[in-house]
Formats: sequence, C-alpha cells, structure tokens
Amino acid sequence: MNSSNKDVKAVLLVGGLGTRLRSVVPSAPKPMAAVGDRPFLELLVRQLSCQDIRRLVLCTGYRAQQIESALGDGHAWDATIEYSRETQPLGTAGAVKFAEPLLRDCSDFLVMNGDSFMEMDFRDLLHFHRESGGIASMAVFRTKNEKRYGTVQAGADGLVSGFLEKSDADQNGLVNAGVYAFSRRILDYIPEGASSLERDIFPRVLSQGVFASEQQGVFIDIGTPDDYARAQGLCDRLYDAARGK
Repeated sequence: MNSSNKDVKAVLLVGGLGTRLRSVVPSAPKPMAAVGDRPFLELLVRQLSCQDIRRLVLCTGYRAQQIESALGDGHAWDATIEYSRETQPLGTAGAVKFAEPLLRDCSDFLVMNGDSFMEMDFRDLLHFHRESGGIASMAVFRTKNEKRYGTVQAGADGLVSGFLEKSDADQNGLVNAGVYAFSRRILDYIPEGASSLERDIFPRVLSQGVFASEQQGVFIDIGTPDDYARAQGLCDRLYDAARGK
C-alpha cells in the first residue's frame, strides 16, 4: 500500500450521455464541453499530471471516439492514457468493473467523475485512504442550503455511516465530490453489468469501511446548463487550481 503515487492509476468516468447538458452542448460528450478554449476533461488530466498521477484509464462510452481522438495516448500532458470503451451504458460502478483488466497491477486506485472538478491534493486523499484501512475513501465538501445534492453522513473520524437522498429541505452537510480512492477489493463487490457507485455499491460496502475526507477548495460540476455557465465564469480560477497555483 506504500507504492509511489507515480504508480497509482486514476480512472476517469467519461462515458455518460449528458442529457441535461444537450441544450447547450448538443454534439459533444459532456466531458468534452469547452471551458474557456479547452475541453473540461483536459482540466482533470492536467490536474492529475501536475500531481504526478500520470497513469490514466478513461472509461468512455457515448461518443467515445471524440474523447479518444482528442486526448490520444496522453503524451501532451506527460501522461499515459488507456481506454476502456463500453458498448452500452454501465453506470459509474459498472464502468469501473468493466475497466478491471486495466487495474490488475493496482493495490489501490483513484476514480473521478468526468464532469466535475474538485480543487484538492490527490496525494493527501491517497494517504488518508491508506491510513484509514477502509475499502473506499471519498472526497467531500461542505455546503449550505443546497437542495441539488444528497449528503454524506460521517463521524468525526470520517467514517461514513450512511447517505441522505436529495430533498427539498434546507441542508447543511457534506456532499460527495465524485473523487474516490479505492482499495482493489472493492471490485469484488461490483457485479458485471450496469450499476451505480452511489446508489448500489457504497451502501453495500459501508461495513468494509468507507471514509470521507473533507476538502476546502473550489468545486464545480457541469451537469446542467446553469452550472456549465458558472464554470465559464470560473475558467481562470479552475485552470490555476488544476496547475496547483
């Protein structure tokens, strides 16, 4: 578990249909939506590379060829990119399971949603994960009066006890940022086929130790037209955050 972070693989979930964003990004997969003059996905690749995490697995699906053509083998970011292309939607967990052949040499690995950005130190998350000894660790951030997200219930030590679904009630709690450190054994709990990390797998593995690591940096997702517009306004800050400035 003490392998160099340079040996860690990061799995990026970029295969979703992105239906809510189609009105403003009609012809590209969601992670390829432009923020400034570059694809959003490039932000994530640059962020990982700047932190010496350069072995990447991209789980593609919808319009996979656009992503694969744009990013290629990753050499432009001093990274190595492999692709796990699904032929039908598999959900966030199913995509990770489908990529298992590319994770054979990993005792632990990162997983990231391809439509959100969290300003954070991946090395700190990996260290937190290895120290906790749990099966999974998730980056979370604190939000006020946010009705769009469900919340993560965690104790002072970070141990997650449960999840609350989205509701109309004003909530002040911890929200899953879509960045995870997983121990390899989580793959034993993910079935073949379509399934969701958030709905199906995390509740199933709570007894194996799921921990939350609170982050303080900027968070943005581009899942809706409003949030996509907000990302444009934050463009310079996001690129600075990706470079660790």
